[in-house]
Amino acid sequence: MEHFKNLEQLSLELDTSKGKILLLADPHLAFELSRGLRIRTYFERELAEFIKSKGPDFVMLLGDVKEPLGLKTYTKKILLEFFSTLEDFEILITKGNHDGKIEEIEREFKNVKVAEYFLIDNALFIHGNQRLPEIEFERAYLGHIHPAVRIKFGSAVKKAKCFLRVRNFLILPTINPYIEGFDVRQGIRMIPFLKSAKKGKIFLPDGTYLGEVSF
Repeated sequence: MEHFKNLEQLSLELDTSKGKILLLADPHLAFELSRGLRIRTYFERELAEFIKSKGPDFVMLLGDVKEPLGLKTYTKKILLEFFSTLEDFEILITKGNHDGKIEEIEREFKNVKVAEYFLIDNALFIHGNQRLPEIEFERAYLGHIHPAVRIKFGSAVKKAKCFLRVRNFLILPTINPYIEGFDVRQGIRMIPFLKSAKKGKIFLPDGTYLGEVSF
């Protein structure tokens, strides 16, 4: 499990009436680093192994399962490989703005379900780029903005991924280790139903509470 420590800290496990849910946001599979060259990361294989090691009853992917907006051959090949190794798990996907044609993957696998949102035990699961559905809920989990915060270490400043809580909404960081994240003060404006929020609470992936941030 030490090998998966970073992924574990960037995800959540929730006990629900439907069983244990492994919750993660914005994997952006098929994202490849570019430094003048394409660098194959194989992150989809690492993520699949992590999910299997956790053994959840359900896997909830909070949107932006893939990086490219479309579904060309290269991207589809990666997604098919990823989901084919997870056929023993029920997988729920809240469709994100990068998930064009993700329904093609849903049709390939009986264990994969795609929807705009899911409601489980009065908890709303949604990507975060759209308006809120007209339903009642007590709390919500979303992704979309890849929250991060700048932390000062002596004279150096480092950007760190974080969880951001705004009222009863918890925003998860991207689980993809190759994507750094956006400053929460800019990112919050990309969520239609939270863009007018005045403040939020910041937690590092290890659980450390950093305090409130003003938007």
